[in-house]
Amino acid sequence: MWAVVGLGNPGRKYADTRHNAGFMFVQGLAKAWDVRVKKRRFLSKTADVKRGTEHVVLALPQTYMNTCGQAVRELVRGLRLETGRLLVVYDDVDIPLGEIRVRKDGGPGTHKGVISIVQEIATKGFPRLRLGIGPAPDGGDIVQFVLSPFRRAEKRRLEESLNKARTALDLILDGRIDAAMNDFN
Repeated sequence: MWAVVGLGNPGRKYADTRHNAGFMFVQGLAKAWDVRVKKRRFLSKTADVKRGTEHVVLALPQTYMNTCGQAVRELVRGLRLETGRLLVVYDDVDIPLGEIRVRKDGGPGTHKGVISIVQEIATKGFPRLRLGIGPAPDGGDIVQFVLSPFRRAEKRRLEESLNKARTALDLILDGRIDAAMNDFN
């Protein structure tokens, strides 16, 4: 079993913001896989999907970004999930828009959602798929930047990164995370 958790903030106010790139990824994946992420459990909206022989749970935490670790903790406990099969998908301001990065594990950096997850599940040992939303404007307010919507001219590059992320996800679910890292990092 795998869980694919997209990070973001619930509600229409945040729907098209840069900080919701993880939500956008999971929502696009659900559409492509012809499922709806709506079942409420583990402080999240979820969907269960069968991909080949693999059971995949898609999740959108409903606890807001800075406390999403609470939802991830409930998901890991409720599913009795090994953290090595928890893929967290989130925005990264240090990666250019249109690019992605894949990691097997590691520290949370400055991303408050990932900091929350590491604190709540007490491990850094989970894979991540980071979606580039940067660069942030020099000297600008980073919070204001990540909570701003993508401009029309940026949406094509956002789609490029979401498509790359879907390809990387296929490799990860196939047990080939090293190949995904080699292809996209």
